[in-house]
Amino acid sequence: MNNILAAARRVTERSDVTADIFVREVQPGYTPVVLRGIGANWPAVAVGRAGPRGIADYLRRFGAGRTVNMFAAAPAVSGRFFYAADHSSFNFESAQVAVPIFLDTLVAHADDPNSPSLYAGSAPAAEAYPGWTQENVLPLPTPGATPRIWVGNRSRASTHYDVSDNVALVVSGRRRFALFPPEQIANLYVGPLENTIAGQPTSMVDLEAPDLEAYPLFAHALEQMQVAELEPGDAIFIPSLWWHDVRATGPLNVLVNYWWGQGAGGSPMAALMHAVLAIRELPAGQRAGLRAWFDHYVFEEGATQVADHLPEQARGVLAPPSPQRDHRIREFLLRTLA
Repeated sequence: MNNILAAARRVTERSDVTADIFVREVQPGYTPVVLRGIGANWPAVAVGRAGPRGIADYLRRFGAGRTVNMFAAAPAVSGRFFYAADHSSFNFESAQVAVPIFLDTLVAHADDPNSPSLYAGSAPAAEAYPGWTQENVLPLPTPGATPRIWVGNRSRASTHYDVSDNVALVVSGRRRFALFPPEQIANLYVGPLENTIAGQPTSMVDLEAPDLEAYPLFAHALEQMQVAELEPGDAIFIPSLWWHDVRATGPLNVLVNYWWGQGAGGSPMAALMHAVLAIRELPAGQRAGLRAWFDHYVFEEGATQVADHLPEQARGVLAPPSPQRDHRIREFLLRTLA
């Protein structure tokens, strides 16, 4: 770990988290928390301690006959899956690969210090590794979550965010998480919003070798950074919209994550993109006026009560959530965007 990471504040750690404590204390705090040993009793964690071949054989038992989307990058990128020099293409390639072939490749490169970086990420467990979830049960409530399995060798996911709350549990290998609160967005020098590496916008700053001449405001983000080191059986709770940079170390790393809690009303990113189109270039006075509208109807504490002065049948799109209200909003958007 470089000096920047070593000097950072540590993420809060707990080893006493039950399902009840998670709901009452951890999730409402809206700050990352390391959940030490929450998966220590998983069969997969026990197998992983035996080394790469053991965990590969365990995964193969579930993944025989299945395929995953594998990403591969040259040794020169040091595991950092990122944009190419033109900032529009990428420094890696991807292909659909049979799970047994993917695992054999990882085992074959286990002792190779110059191995290409390989990973297959976000594979729904029920599709790619059916039966895994029944043997390895997360003892925490993550309503509606689809367990997703990440398998690879030494790699790094550059600083990004997820819209949903997230619990990520390390099965084998080690993971280093560096996290930034959502309000640091102005200091992270975010890349393209629509042409992304893996679905979400990414910071353009290399956390492990930051160029503070090119990205001077990143120094302020570093002041707010929190860092955690996870061993097999440990997990971390990452609240929605917290930025995180993740490095996996080890010849065969496995992580399972659970995303849940994204609102059913639609994509916040789609709303942001529409606001860029409709509002960003307006005169300053209009933008200030519209900021007051957004605060009133969306962000202020009483936003859900702004139509209470109207009879229920007249509240329209400002009524409480319901299938009928949501359909009315979507119809309006389709008409106006057509």
